[in-house]
Amino acid sequence: MSVLLLEAFYGGSHKQLVDLLKQSVEDCVSFTLPAKKWHWRARTSALYFMQAVPASFTYRVLFTSSVLNLAELVALRPDLARLKKVLYFHENQLVYPVRKRQERDFQYGYNQILSCLVADVIAFNSSFNMESFLASISTFMKTMPDHRPKDLHRLIRPKCRVLHFPIRFPDVTRFLPAHKRLRHSVRCDDIHAQAAQSHVQTSGPSSYPDLMIDSELPEKILNVAGPQQSLKPTSVTPHQETLENQPLSRTYDDDERGKLRPLHIVWPHRWEHDKDPQLFFQTLLKLKERQLRFEVSVLGETFTDVPDIFSEAKEQLVDHIQHWGFMPSKEDYLKAMCQADVVVSTAKHEFFGVAMLEAVHCGCYPLCPKALVYPEIFPATYLYSTPEQLCKRLQDFCKRPQLVRQHVIQVNLSSFSWDTLGDGFRSLLRADSDMMSTEEHVMTRDPQEIHYDLKSSSIVKESL
Repeated sequence: MSVLLLEAFYGGSHKQLVDLLKQSVEDCVSFTLPAKKWHWRARTSALYFMQAVPASFTYRVLFTSSVLNLAELVALRPDLARLKKVLYFHENQLVYPVRKRQERDFQYGYNQILSCLVADVIAFNSSFNMESFLASISTFMKTMPDHRPKDLHRLIRPKCRVLHFPIRFPDVTRFLPAHKRLRHSVRCDDIHAQAAQSHVQTSGPSSYPDLMIDSELPEKILNVAGPQQSLKPTSVTPHQETLENQPLSRTYDDDERGKLRPLHIVWPHRWEHDKDPQLFFQTLLKLKERQLRFEVSVLGETFTDVPDIFSEAKEQLVDHIQHWGFMPSKEDYLKAMCQADVVVSTAKHEFFGVAMLEAVHCGCYPLCPKALVYPEIFPATYLYSTPEQLCKRLQDFCKRPQLVRQHVIQVNLSSFSWDTLGDGFRSLLRADSDMMSTEEHVMTRDPQEIHYDLKSSSIVKESL
């Protein structure tokens, strides 16, 4: 195997990426640690991988996320130092919103800076992630009492690039309710052509056919977040025109008794404080106090310490709950997403947001903070600036859920698909020619002559 994949926190998007690379890139082998006790993984995973990864001359590239202290690993395993070392940032610790800053918090950001200094290539899942990291290095290092290193960002930046997290969007047609299936039929003939086109800027509206439906949102609602460009698709097929001219029917929004179904809101994030569940549940409780009809599904992974707000909210919102808790089955998860109308993020810490894009793929209208990575991915129509704006948007949608069910969602998902990004990752995992020539020189000796001695933590050369 020529590509060595190491993941110190094998869960969530970290797991998704490793699994996708193993499936899609030839000659990969992976070593991972379970997604538990994140802080301990960041502190000690290098020592674990020192022992877990066997020595091999077939390795050409080492790919790891920034949870691992790469500097420690290559010091412990000098045989891995010769590889092309690729560091991928799902998140960075320099701007992580800690609740109580303690001296030990410095170590996690410091580890990432050291890893960058020894890496050959550094890839970030978003421009926000890269720029926030690089811009924070100088300020971060000022927390040292003295003898502070200078201009580290100048050493690191030339090795950096943005390579969005790749998502393999599954076919969810069979899970879609009737009103989503109508628009989903439009996409089938166009989606491959859309993915083949050159990248479209995602900061403005697009005509991505994956999420076409039959009419656009009224001007009054479009302007909740400020003046926007028209959300009318730039081009429509004859079938789309037919859909746009159809009146709203019972198939779209009514239940068996002919009553408009309540707005279904989904929150598919990690159950941790940095996703600000407090704000989400406070907003829902305001909707409840105003006697508005809605349903809620709270999904996402849970870890050892779950904030108390989840058990409190479950009790207070019991009459509104559709789904509650992590769904191990991806199929069940997608089914739940397809049944929802609106997906909400209240994150205080987000560098990409796989769950939000998956929800959009399932036909959910996104509502995100006007901060972090979200303006890079979502047009301004889907962004809110204050908790009050979020509440107002959801209140309007609760009163008229057909507004989101008829809306043409303007998010260019093809820019984040594996079909678009796959070649970039394959190139990233290809050994550089200069490294290859160095390795070929070393490989003139019989691989049996060299083995890794864990007792001495060194490469031992044996004579034949």
